[in-house]
Amino acid sequence: MDSRIIVEGLITYLGLIVLLTFHEYGHAWMAWKCGDDTARLQGRCSLNPLVHVDPIGTVVLPLLMIFLSLSGSGAARFLVGWAKPVPVNPLNLRNPRGDDILVSMAGPWMNLFLAIVLMGLARVGMLASSESLTALCAEMAQLSLLLCFFNLIPIPPLDGSHVVRVLIGMSYETYWKIARFGFIGVILVLQIPGIRATLWSVTQTSLVIIGGWFGVPVV
Repeated sequence: MDSRIIVEGLITYLGLIVLLTFHEYGHAWMAWKCGDDTARLQGRCSLNPLVHVDPIGTVVLPLLMIFLSLSGSGAARFLVGWAKPVPVNPLNLRNPRGDDILVSMAGPWMNLFLAIVLMGLARVGMLASSESLTALCAEMAQLSLLLCFFNLIPIPPLDGSHVVRVLIGMSYETYWKIARFGFIGVILVLQIPGIRATLWSVTQTSLVIIGGWFGVPVV
């Protein structure tokens, strides 16, 4: 494999680890603020990537997905990655229905916030005439937005499905029975061209809008 592809893959992977860390931290922090300190007591309310790493979902599968994608292999479409889920005890939440939605949405919100910050840094790169910094920040902002919208897909155990669970009044027991096999559904849904196209379109449109706020053109 070309050395350039290896370097690009490793940079993308490191960026993904940072974005996933902030995503899970967002869940843990929001749960704590809503009255549940389960994650905090387990050391999950932290920006240390090691406490959020799942050996398979955060290491093996993302690396395979990134390098297969960079090499042009279609097999990357059949892989998904994940970080270690943040434990939440709904019985500790002060307002179980509303707080459950807040905790679930905290991860995607964090990714949206990071995309805005990264595009701001891309603007700094432009002012400093650093094309590499601008390109890197824009690429990471795009990845952060992709994580944001991917997690809003309403299939268990993705964040969007927690919101749907609350809205339709599904019990936790039923939800977690479905969630055990949820990633099979996620992989199958991502094979639908229209779903992938919509996910990419929403990501790119959001990137263009945010880039416009900072005067950063998006190719």
